[in-house]
Amino acid sequence: MKRYLIILLFPLLLIGCDTTSRLGEGEVLYTGVKKMRIEPQEKGVKLDGDVESAVKEALTVKPNNALYSPYVRWPFPFGLWVYTHVTPKKEKGFKHWFYEKFAKKPVLISTVQPDLRTAVVPDILANYGYFGSTASYKLLYNKKNPKKARIDYTVTYGIPYRYSSIEFPLPVGPLTSLIDSTRHASLLHEGDIYNAETLSAERDRITNVLRNNGYYFFRPDYIAYQADTTQQPYKAAMRIQVRSNTPPEALHTYRVGKVAIDIKSASGKGETDTTHLQNITLTYQNPLKVRRKILERNISLKTGELYTLDRQSESLNRLVRMGVFRYVNLNVSQPDSTSNDLLDITLDAEMDTPMEAWFEANVTSSTNSFIGPGAIFGLAHKNIFGGGERLSLELSGSYEWQTGRGNSDKKKSLLNSYEFGVKASLTFPRMLPGKLFWDSYIERKFGGKTTFQLGAELLNRPQYFRMLSLNLSASLDFQTSKSSFHTIHLPKIGYNYLFNSTASFDSTLAENPAIALSFKNQLIPVIGYTYRYDKYFGYKDGNHIYWQTSVSTAGNLLGGVISGSNGHKKFLNIPFSQFVKGTTDFRYYRRLWADAWLATRLSVGAGWAYGNSTVLPYSEQFYIGGANSIRAFTIRSVGPGSYAPPADDTDAYLDQTGNFKLEANIELRIPLLGGLQGAVFLDAGNIWLLKAEENRPGGTLNGKTFLKDIALGTGIGLRYDITFLIIRADLGIGLHAPYNNDRPRYYNMDSFGKSLAFHLAIGYPF
Repeated sequence: MKRYLIILLFPLLLIGCDTTSRLGEGEVLYTGVKKMRIEPQEKGVKLDGDVESAVKEALTVKPNNALYSPYVRWPFPFGLWVYTHVTPKKEKGFKHWFYEKFAKKPVLISTVQPDLRTAVVPDILANYGYFGSTASYKLLYNKKNPKKARIDYTVTYGIPYRYSSIEFPLPVGPLTSLIDSTRHASLLHEGDIYNAETLSAERDRITNVLRNNGYYFFRPDYIAYQADTTQQPYKAAMRIQVRSNTPPEALHTYRVGKVAIDIKSASGKGETDTTHLQNITLTYQNPLKVRRKILERNISLKTGELYTLDRQSESLNRLVRMGVFRYVNLNVSQPDSTSNDLLDITLDAEMDTPMEAWFEANVTSSTNSFIGPGAIFGLAHKNIFGGGERLSLELSGSYEWQTGRGNSDKKKSLLNSYEFGVKASLTFPRMLPGKLFWDSYIERKFGGKTTFQLGAELLNRPQYFRMLSLNLSASLDFQTSKSSFHTIHLPKIGYNYLFNSTASFDSTLAENPAIALSFKNQLIPVIGYTYRYDKYFGYKDGNHIYWQTSVSTAGNLLGGVISGSNGHKKFLNIPFSQFVKGTTDFRYYRRLWADAWLATRLSVGAGWAYGNSTVLPYSEQFYIGGANSIRAFTIRSVGPGSYAPPADDTDAYLDQTGNFKLEANIELRIPLLGGLQGAVFLDAGNIWLLKAEENRPGGTLNGKTFLKDIALGTGIGLRYDITFLIIRADLGIGLHAPYNNDRPRYYNMDSFGKSLAFHLAIGYPF
């Protein structure tokens, strides 16, 4: 019993306990990096950031109790202490479990191998053009315990070599002429610093050009470089050559011979049959579940055409994107014939099971600070029409309550909201109409999809209302590059029907005509466009840029063809909304060191109602605050502008929406221990009205009061990664509230205690 008490009281014992007693003779515990000096041999020479990161990565090893970098450690090496002092004698029991769970083996100087690491650094620098560099280290032993040591690293880098000239092979034949014709697209440029990675990428570029022009057997290794560094100091004259020992078949162009596809059934059973299509020999196990025309269109390799790598990739990617095959393999062979310039193509594929079902039980965290359990059940047919068309039906339900301060007076029960929804969707793995897009570069390179969706959702807010939302939509999704994504929203028709509202809610609507208009039963016919740019870049793709912009408009077509005065036009006897709306959201994530990140976001949105509408539908208006916004304030507790609703109005949050939004966030994310991560954040923003309203004074966007209207909050948070989701807890601290602008100081919160808001959420805020 005593030994278990010792284990449970370990924090009190850690300070005075040694963590090196189990080390063998000559073993030294590594306790981190003291300093890492990276200096030039000559003043004024700067090292590129990516090069410096590569050097630091080679020298960086975390000690046992590293906090978030090799330089900062926990004061109490718990895992190492367990390893040293809690050695179990049996392979069972609490002590054995405790040891296996928490013990960490010591990180030794001998395992860090600083001599090997410093030997590698000059090679790394040479790969980036900094030749003649040196690296050394020194062990700094602990004065009280010589079995512990830190490391001092010193790296001295030389002057970088630059390309003085780039010479391509002489165009003496078809192959070298082709290479020479692409020199304008070369990755090598005069004046650039020598870089081994760029040289390798240039080999790959030239090879791709050749293989896309029939030189199927050409490989990057057949390209050689010669560098002359004797002409000028720190200059390299580069010459690109085709190796003299390149195999003859690599210097020869090839055309597509026979094309065949062999499709096995999902069960592996069925009678085998063979048929000849226009360009393909098709062998399959009955019954064939894929339309023949779809196969012909998706296989872009055609007999007699020049063999290209792009066409090969297109054929494979198109078949895979259909989503109906377990696997697709492509084999290339030379036929046994007198012709030596043909390549036969054989595609092997196996059908996947057509039906798919899923059930998800989860905890949801939405942008309006509601959190609670939910469930989704879905059923899908992945090949409903024999061309990879996916038909799915999804049922969902959830109930939620709101997080943060300031809501207790608005709740009459723990249950704040519940939702039930049903959604049916049909997705085509291509852009429709097919004849218009099928052979376009976009469709062949990246593919696309067309989605039709029909859904219904019942939203219940027990203290306010029940609302039924119906929607019908169609959209086209496609890419134009690896980083650029586009969505065209074709007619997206929504219909909101409000029923069973409470007396309190009706009273609020009666007092606020603008809010009442936004809640009226109406048709919302929307068309729109969304562009998304998503790119990772920097050293080892360590940084990330995300930018999404959407533009939408509602009711234009109906407003133009339906007669009547504005405000009274109806379609099928239902009023419809007219508005234009745009939003943009820019995010930048930068890795500072190791797993520490700086995340930033800027979000702007605006909407304008016109024609048949005087206000935006309530679902299209902006709000701010909450777990994923300004975390020092709860949802809809700020804005519009400096507007402050009456203190005794329990439904005031309904007024706190607007048609212009500005929000900015910055967050430092630092790993703490295992899957636990800490955060420090600063949030700012507000919403405004673009048209003045008598019932919401101070809510209009005004340049003179703009800065005072910005709500500002800071705070700290914890995130815990449990693999399949991230649980987040944030404590927001208000610094400036726009509704308290009558106070002389910028910090105008009522009190520190009242300025706090706690949020429990799922996932990162952005």
